[in-house]
Amino acid sequence: MVSTNPIAALFGKSPFKPLQQHMRIVMECVAEVPALFQALIDDDQDRLEEQKNRIFIKEGEADAVRADMCDHLPRSLLLAVDRQDLLALLAMQDAIADTAQDIAGLLVERRMEVPAGMAEPLMRLVSRCVDACGLAQQIIEELDDLLESGFRGRGAQGVQAMVVELGRMESDTDVMGMHLARVLFAEEDKHKPVSVMFWYQLIQWVGALADYAEKVGETLRLLIARR
Repeated sequence: MVSTNPIAALFGKSPFKPLQQHMRIVMECVAEVPALFQALIDDDQDRLEEQKNRIFIKEGEADAVRADMCDHLPRSLLLAVDRQDLLALLAMQDAIADTAQDIAGLLVERRMEVPAGMAEPLMRLVSRCVDACGLAQQIIEELDDLLESGFRGRGAQGVQAMVVELGRMESDTDVMGMHLARVLFAEEDKHKPVSVMFWYQLIQWVGALADYAEKVGETLRLLIARR
């Protein structure tokens, strides 16, 4: 009997199709984050709430795909790629969407005031982290070609180069995050300690978007190295 489940049908075409579908939704979720922070900077609470809802909806869609994927993950995948590698990639992708949701939830649940001098470096950090997630998605889109080439040749070399670039981008976000933290601490006497604490947590969460994106790339690089 032919399965009518869309995830099961995708697995029949490629072991990576559901993973790619999940990553596309994750990227749609993360793509809403810059507008979320811009609404915060503009002190537009209605738009902030709207962006939060967009992020929550996309995160829920990603969770649904992840759960369905896990429910229909065929054992025959062991013939093409290690099951644990696939699940590790899925977990890192899902962590990106979860982090975006955490950021959105905090910005709506607690009224946040942007400290002086933070708006511009904050938006640069957010943009760079979203770009890192975009590169991680590009890498995941290469999986079918990698499988066809046996994880060797120019395709594998190209993916490895992209992973190296992703590592550089993540390093950039580390530096940007530290700079932003210094700007925050320079203004800490003008804000309540709890506000400074929440802002520091937000900086960490924004940076985590790039951290998880890099882990997607590193997991794939290890997969290639073992082939």
